[in-house]
Amino acid sequence: MRVLLVEDDLAAVGEITQIMRGAGFTVDHVQAGEEAVEMLRHYDYDLAVLELMLPDIEGYEVVRRARAARVTTPIVVLSGLTRPQAKVKAFSVGADDYLTKPFDPDELVARMQAILRRSKGFSEPTLRVGALRLSLDSREVMVNDVPVHLTGKEYAILELLVLRKGMVLTKDAFLNHLYGGMDEPEMKIIDVFICKLRKKLQAAGAGNLITTVWGRGYMLREQLQRMDMEEQPVVQKEREQVVAA
Repeated sequence: MRVLLVEDDLAAVGEITQIMRGAGFTVDHVQAGEEAVEMLRHYDYDLAVLELMLPDIEGYEVVRRARAARVTTPIVVLSGLTRPQAKVKAFSVGADDYLTKPFDPDELVARMQAILRRSKGFSEPTLRVGALRLSLDSREVMVNDVPVHLTGKEYAILELLVLRKGMVLTKDAFLNHLYGGMDEPEMKIIDVFICKLRKKLQAAGAGNLITTVWGRGYMLREQLQRMDMEEQPVVQKEREQVVAA
């Protein structure tokens, strides 16, 4: 999942970024409130973590402007302000959670994961799609109670597909999710990742959960009885690319 961290204390940035990346998040960082508003308006983040005391505008104003622009990204305030009035004001302008500094790393990750689940329509940390079971907390994938061993990139792709089940995701969306706009490889690498992921899931007995939507991208369905005829050449091409690689 991709997170925007809004924090002007560089020492705190290093610590928080390390915690988030250790939990499997892709992190973008900005120091100023104005920049945070622009990033939230123009990029599709799964979550934002925000300090209230920023060098240009207050974090309250960041939340207010984002909500006024109809940005629905969940926002967690992580601030040194501990008084109740600060928390009340943050919630009143549209924040989703509030955690004070100093904080416990495990609690921060747990709160982020809980908000992400709720924002995607899930109430439990384990997500189920047919025989597939994916744990957001442990990053484990099971099919019929048998572990499926995935690489970090394969897991990140599957996690995104499961969280946005039924939605068509473009290759740009996958690249953005995996690399956060930095050092992105060629777009065809997504076809390779998807093909390898499909093979592992099918070998484990999960069936054809991931389908190609011609000219648009990929999506995950609850059940896929058969593959559309227009999708067959695309999947065959993916297999050829993997063999060639």
